[in-house]
Amino acid sequence: MVRDKVRIRFRKGGELRLVSHHDLMRCFERMLRRSGLPFHSSEGFNPKPRLVFALSLGLGIVGSEEAVELELDKELPLEEIQALLAAQAPAGLEILRVQRVDPKAGAQVRRACYRVAVPGELRLELAERITAILAAPHCWVERSRPQPRQLDIRCYVRDLRLQEDNLEMDLVVTPQGTARPDEILRVLGLGDLLANGAVLERSRLEINDEDLPRPAEACRSSV
Repeated sequence: MVRDKVRIRFRKGGELRLVSHHDLMRCFERMLRRSGLPFHSSEGFNPKPRLVFALSLGLGIVGSEEAVELELDKELPLEEIQALLAAQAPAGLEILRVQRVDPKAGAQVRRACYRVAVPGELRLELAERITAILAAPHCWVERSRPQPRQLDIRCYVRDLRLQEDNLEMDLVVTPQGTARPDEILRVLGLGDLLANGAVLERSRLEINDEDLPRPAEACRSSV
């Protein structure tokens, strides 16, 4: 029986940003086993810690405030949970804070914010392109997976803004999906930015039980 459930906020950066989501899950499993925390395990022949990440992070992206929820068989002080995990965390993984959540709650994300540095020569016409996208009723992109189709991502774009040298992308996340930051970059004419060495950062991840307006209606797609 689950006695407690906590949400762990962490940062994934440095060389660890090049680790896949699957390997990150394995990393957390090792941390839990070494920490001695009384985590709740799944049933079956290969039991694993009941650990749920709010939203997977793409390869190469820095996660400044990621979230994962953990079920425990015993209630412990939050400070103790954070200290035990931090002691086992590898370089590039920082345990920021731990909070207690409703055991029946699920870590469903409503909003994801990204930022990336944009060189000066590419910012000349960027403000006009941002204004055009935010003023437009639609923003169609091509997606090839899971099947080729066109998708209108405008309803997922909450805001786009230039802050000094950075482009910030404020995206709504719904059960139907969300816009991808690389899609936004392509629409803005910055499709080669990441390939040329720019590092994308997910600066914020908001969960459904946090204070945030309800997301927009589902976006339209055509096969």
